[in-house]
Amino acid sequence: MTDHKPTVVLVHGAFAESASWAGVVQRLQERSIDVVAIANPLRSVSGDAAYVRDVIATIDGPVVLVGHSYGGMVITEAASRNDKVAGLVYVCAFAPDTGESAFELSTRFPGSTLGQALTAYPVASGGQELAIRPDAFHHQFAADVAPARAAVMCATQRPVTEIALTTGLPTDAPAWSSIPPWFVFSDADLCIPAALQHFMANRAGAKGIREVPGASHAISVSQPDAVTASIIEAVDAA
Repeated sequence: MTDHKPTVVLVHGAFAESASWAGVVQRLQERSIDVVAIANPLRSVSGDAAYVRDVIATIDGPVVLVGHSYGGMVITEAASRNDKVAGLVYVCAFAPDTGESAFELSTRFPGSTLGQALTAYPVASGGQELAIRPDAFHHQFAADVAPARAAVMCATQRPVTEIALTTGLPTDAPAWSSIPPWFVFSDADLCIPAALQHFMANRAGAKGIREVPGASHAISVSQPDAVTASIIEAVDAA
């Protein structure tokens, strides 16, 4: 029996980047919890998940896998049949079942205004890439973040391919069906409605649900204490 705590692996979503976890990383490190914030490629569900699995393979001991937004799609695939993953935390994130895409889930309940905030452009590898327009970013993605900080987040956002958001979850064994999941989200998220979060959390049999009043989709930036608290619950349980 070992008392070694799991390593926390953080996977950002679309229109963000790994530094969006900075406040959470600091709080976990203050508690002597090992943590890695991955740069999610945002190219395709299967490809992004394969990259996350490669990173997990380099880590000694168990892992608690944390995903924000589209990162929830990625961790659900990456942790499928992966015995190194001891817990999952969905942070304003999609928790799909087999065949469900981020786009399809986001339209299942009313409340998401993301579609009208996006701009699309072709990429050389084929298809389109999506980003949030600068004039819409603060309100849509990070309404409870100071304007100057939101402007930096907008400038450093990582675009996502359209195919990543419209491809259904490939695995027939979504990770939350066999690995304990925790959910932390906001009742004011304009990208993933709270009604959808409750639906996914209940379907997954969430071990813990933390709903933060008034927070934006960028909850890891604006409410790092709440996000860290849910992650620590998962670490302690593992």
